[in-house]
Amino acid sequence: MDIPERSLGGVCTDETRNTKASSKSARQKLISIASFFLIAFVLIFIVILAKDYFDGEFKSVESLQQYIGKYGVFGPFILTFFQAAQVVIPVLPGFFGCAAGSVMFGPLVGFLCNYIGISLGSIAAFLLARKFGKPLVQDLFPSEKYRKWSVWASKSKSYTLFLFMAMLLPLFPDDYLCYLTGVSKMTARKFIWIIILGKPWCILAYSLGFSLIK
Repeated sequence: MDIPERSLGGVCTDETRNTKASSKSARQKLISIASFFLIAFVLIFIVILAKDYFDGEFKSVESLQQYIGKYGVFGPFILTFFQAAQVVIPVLPGFFGCAAGSVMFGPLVGFLCNYIGISLGSIAAFLLARKFGKPLVQDLFPSEKYRKWSVWASKSKSYTLFLFMAMLLPLFPDDYLCYLTGVSKMTARKFIWIIILGKPWCILAYSLGFSLIK
């Protein structure tokens, strides 16, 4: 008995869907495993940096330079990770990293390390706040400060512009704003674009300025 073409098409469609679903599941599993090891590595590195901070390794630009210099050719990578970590852990001195990177590696490499590191750290802080919510942000920052800024961020129509200007200009509490934005209604895509477009200019100015001190 002949099988109708429509039935054959239906069988093919089901097989195709099953294949795609299996491929998607395997891809998601691989991404989950890779994310687990990446997060574990980052957490271990952050713990090491926090310990070194309390041991006095980062008390000045000179001490940070000596710390990074111990890693030789891997120094730029250490600086990049340091700058990412200092956004996630606000006690680490990000300003020292900008100065040390520019003096040690020149304006171009120093800029790239600082820009990539700070951008990744900013996105990580946003995602952590998005994942763990208000309790995390309230634990990291004073409750009065949190209430004041969170109410304004949720109601203000100009918060997006304010956030972009805060990333563009120096001396703003960038780490706090990254966490705060994570518990706002702003989408991750919009936040990432604000970081990508707003962060480089201030860091570039720092890199060029500190490189002249070398």
